Amino acid sequence: MKSVITIGRQFGSGGREIGQKVAAEFGIKCYDKELLARAAKDSGLCEEVFEHHDEVPTNSFLYNLVMDTYSFGYNSSAYVDMPVSHKVFLAQFDTIKKLADEEPCIIVGRCADYALTGRDNLIKLFISADEETKTKRIMERFSLNEEQAKEMCVKKDKQRRSYYDYYSSKKWGHVNTYDLSINSSVLGLDGTAELIIQYVNDVEKRRGI
Repeated sequence: MKSVITIGRQFGSGGREIGQKVAAEFGIKCYDKELLARAAKDSGLCEEVFEHHDEVPTNSFLYNLVMDTYSFGYNSSAYVDMPVSHKVFLAQFDTIKKLADEEPCIIVGRCADYALTGRDNLIKLFISADEETKTKRIMERFSLNEEQAKEMCVKKDKQRRSYYDYYSSKKWGHVNTYDLSINSSVLGLDGTAELIIQYVNDVEKRRGI
């Protein structure tokens, strides 16, 4: 497998677990929270800072400052004065590119498909699930009741949508944003992983890589 796969996912859809299953089949790495540790190491910022600001929407007033600073580099005065949340975004953005340059891998969330725009070996996926499936999974994972699980799901997806729509030029979860969108409730985690594996093999064969 020679592709870099990015996975956008609804909270509770099993996107991370599916990514890990696909990665295990291809013998490659899957980066989710692991990305935060790598970005902290590369940037010199504290890992706890990355966890606190992970996929959390920010103040849109500062967006142009972030992107302008990204063009000039970390040594500019604008970067020094930048809020921590923006430094975290830039550090993750750079780390995602480094990981994709190093070897084929799977990167979950964090605008990875946007960061890697233009790569010939990129495959962009989105994993969704129906409300019942997501609620049940969240209840089991976090020991919550049904109402709490539904509330958590809405909150997390709202954060992810705001974060993605803000930093990228596309829409989170929109079919035109990705190469393949899958409802994991239909085939389950194992079946969805198998479908993705077959899809990746077919795409690479078609691309000749």
